[in-house]
Parts: sequence; C-alpha cells; structure tokens
Amino acid sequence: MNIRFVYLVLAVVGTVLPYGALFPWLVENGLDLPLLVSDIASHPLSLVAWLDVVVAAVALLLFAKIDSQRHGISGFWLVLVTTLTIGVSCGLPLYLYFRERDLSKQL
Repeated sequence: MNIRFVYLVLAVVGTVLPYGALFPWLVENGLDLPLLVSDIASHPLSLVAWLDVVVAAVALLLFAKIDSQRHGISGFWLVLVTTLTIGVSCGLPLYLYFRERDLSKQL
C-alpha cells in the first residue's frame, strides 16, 4: 500500500472523528465559543488533553514551516489552515502526504 494514500486516509479520519465528536455539542449549543472554552476548561483531564494538542499544533506548524522551506515542500498554507481549523489530527498527516509527494518527485 502506498504510504501517501495512508496519510490522506488519516487526514480524512483526522477530520471526521473530531468533528463527529464536536457536532452533537454544536447542535445542542450552537457556535457559543465562550461556552466551548468553558466546557474545555471545566475538567482537569479535558484541559490536559487540550493543552497537549495546543503544544503539538505549535510544534507541527514550526516543523512544517521549516521543513517545507528546507526541502521545497508545497502546501504549507493548507497545513496551517487545517491545523488551526480542524486540528493536528488532520494537519500532521496532510503535511506528511505533501512531504512524501514532493520528495518522491525530487528523486
């Protein structure tokens, strides 16, 4: 199986799973951002998970920016947008897809 295909599948799964979990909350509460932040911070375990993801997102974006410039990988802007709007679960496999795609062209 082609690893690029696996990365694309993971990017899709990394979109569907988080939004699938978020959708029922949005149906019940609408786009109430203060309530969302309050709910995230309401339990220490959810706050731990949230902070873990924030650190991972910053690390991903720094790595992707530097690596894409160093190796001529296109698509950083899309990785930036998906990481900020969907999350690391989509942004990371998407960047790995772009990296595999572009590096294989350079060989």
